[in-house]
Amino acid sequence: MSEKQTAEHDILGEFAPKFATLNDDVLFGEVWSRENELSAHDRSMITISAIISGGNLEQLEAHLKLGKKNGITQQEVSEMITHLAFYVGWPKAWSAFNLAKEIWQ
Repeated sequence: MSEKQTAEHDILGEFAPKFATLNDDVLFGEVWSRENELSAHDRSMITISAIISGGNLEQLEAHLKLGKKNGITQQEVSEMITHLAFYVGWPKAWSAFNLAKEIWQ
């Protein structure tokens, strides 16, 4: 990831400064930047799948947008969610499709 992530500092910096630092500097700064090991595209695919699987839809919109920015196509996201539906549940897939449709249109 080429640009510095500051979402947590902007949202939680005063309330939970350590969490914000870990999110921005470690997760997005160190882990996401390891593109020689795993591309940002693939990390987004994995992350979106994990978020859908866990039903953590509050974070899904931001990661779908990031995934699109990282090159995930409409066809890929559609296939990914369809595949996940059979493993994690139909309602989770419907919810994910509703968000993905907004982002890719």
